[in-house]
Amino acid sequence: MTVGAVVVGTGFGCLTHVRAMRAAGFDVIAVVGRDPEKTAARAERFGVPNGLTSLADALALPGVDAVAVATPPHTHAPIVLEIVEAGKHVVCEKPFARDANEAARMLAAADVAGVVHLLGTEFRWATGQALASRLIHEGAIGEPRLATFILHVPLLADPRGELPSWWADAGEGGGWLGAQAAHVVDQVRTTLGEFQGVSASLPLVADRAMTAEDTYTVHFRTTTGIDGVMQSTAGAYGPPLFVTRVAGTGGTVWVDFDTVSIADADGQRQVPVPDDLALPPPDPPPADLLVTAYDQLHAFGIDLPPYTRLYETFGDLIAGRPVPDDPRPATFADGVADMKVLDAIRQSAAADQAWVPVGQS
Repeated sequence: MTVGAVVVGTGFGCLTHVRAMRAAGFDVIAVVGRDPEKTAARAERFGVPNGLTSLADALALPGVDAVAVATPPHTHAPIVLEIVEAGKHVVCEKPFARDANEAARMLAAADVAGVVHLLGTEFRWATGQALASRLIHEGAIGEPRLATFILHVPLLADPRGELPSWWADAGEGGGWLGAQAAHVVDQVRTTLGEFQGVSASLPLVADRAMTAEDTYTVHFRTTTGIDGVMQSTAGAYGPPLFVTRVAGTGGTVWVDFDTVSIADADGQRQVPVPDDLALPPPDPPPADLLVTAYDQLHAFGIDLPPYTRLYETFGDLIAGRPVPDDPRPATFADGVADMKVLDAIRQSAAADQAWVPVGQS
């Protein structure tokens, strides 16, 4: 059976979720937005039959089985709670919530409703990340000891670049920590183990009037004994800088987009991509819809192939079919665990980089 779906959110919701759902075999019946004219225009542009401003009306449409939530973080909880109360399966974007307590309420409600719930951590299926994780779990570098995750992009460096008001507001879940670190936190947890504690700072590098950060630096330690650093900025001019590297007792693995390499006592080599982790090339969304600096996050379409794989998994779970455990799909339970780490990072930054145990923040 084809799964009928609703997408809540007309930005990233249309640019990626609608397209990924369709590629995975879903029937997208409606999109829901706040602005009637924009919502109707986006529905027409993407060939969706219904452009609505009421979630209740969308949930009442015949054939709706599942919903994707692609709205600002501070809106996730009320939207998700309404969806699961209606008995619909749900995928929710990250950052999952404003804090772990809010995340826990969504998890509890989804479990009580008995619906399939997944978190939008699509990069679990990204070829480079998935292959590196598999190699580490298979012991290719021995016992992991040191991890480095660095990403510098000039996306927000120019203060004239437009941002949505919520993205600049820490109280509404905005900022680079939730936008980027949420992915890295999930990558660390699935690849290296749970976080034991963090020491962090959350500066604003660009010349912008924001209460949210555009940069983070986090020193972390996992319960498995790995020492690591996560640093990223979207507010610094200059060429992009990417480093994803894990060193162990027997070697080092690093990722350059979808290319994964290993160095050990036998030398350096690139690792072939196994068939089950290969993805189609990125597929950019329509360029004329990328208006703001924030929109440019999605200009290259790198989210679409892994999100399609996520939705294929979502569909299998709804149908009761078995799904592979590598990569394992992230549920709302992962959303709670990820938010505990982000909460600890924020607490550490507010306490002048004090060491904060995760789960006790």
